[in-house]
Amino acid sequence: MTKVVIVADSTADVPKTTAEEYGIHIVPMRLAFGEESFLEGVDITAAEFYDKLTKSRELPKSSQTSPSQYAEVYRNLLEANPGSPIVSIHISSGMSGTYQSALLAKTMLEEETGKELDITVIDSLSASYGFGLQVVEAARMASKGATVDQIKAEVERLGRSRRLYFLVDTLEYLQKGGRIGKAAAILGTLLNIKPILSVDQEGIIYAVDKARGRKKAVSRVIELFVNDFGNHKDLNVAVCDGVNPELAQEFVDLLSQHFTLHEVVRTDIGAVVGSHTGPGVVAIFVWPA
Repeated sequence: MTKVVIVADSTADVPKTTAEEYGIHIVPMRLAFGEESFLEGVDITAAEFYDKLTKSRELPKSSQTSPSQYAEVYRNLLEANPGSPIVSIHISSGMSGTYQSALLAKTMLEEETGKELDITVIDSLSASYGFGLQVVEAARMASKGATVDQIKAEVERLGRSRRLYFLVDTLEYLQKGGRIGKAAAILGTLLNIKPILSVDQEGIIYAVDKARGRKKAVSRVIELFVNDFGNHKDLNVAVCDGVNPELAQEFVDLLSQHFTLHEVVRTDIGAVVGSHTGPGVVAIFVWPA
């Protein structure tokens, strides 16, 4: 029986050991600090990235993987795994053109080969481990012999059931990236305002709420999760951070006071997402166990 091959871009923030365990093919995105260019997760670690970010005067620029590069990835996988379908899951099309690149790559290969190829490209409508959790579950299902239709249905179900919130430590990078105005960033910094962000059903980042000070922001995020899941007490959680492990662990500890946590994932927010949120960011992703 042929096994479904799982592909994702590096913004999924899947831990390297997990990707290796399940044979997930991670396609790295590229970013540049001036003339220096890096492949996310290959040439630069998350810790190295945040160190450079705090020392750089300008934001790094990220570039999505091109259709021709994805076509090469798919071509190589089809040759190495004859008869195996590919499921390719990507960062929200509302945040990046990566999903469109992957779709175009499939079209290019089909024109090149003159036949329809068994490649399913999925728009996760999320970012970081918000779709990393979908990628990992897809790979687990593939390892057990699940079909493309079964995997696609579960990926879509997880997309509907997950809840996620980002808490940024500084407004500087949201302002530099054009997410908020300079005046709002200055005022927010002076008042110690901590915005609480999420991703809507269209895959677009939006502000859910804001709190004055870290302690109140953390309490508000926990309150939001309690409201989201109500009486559903058995949950999985992933907490991703940009060099803020203490706050990440604090969220795990607080959630465990309200819910029974089954799978607990800790991973880094990678360079591409981190370039917009800055160091100190923590993202919490919760879904039913």
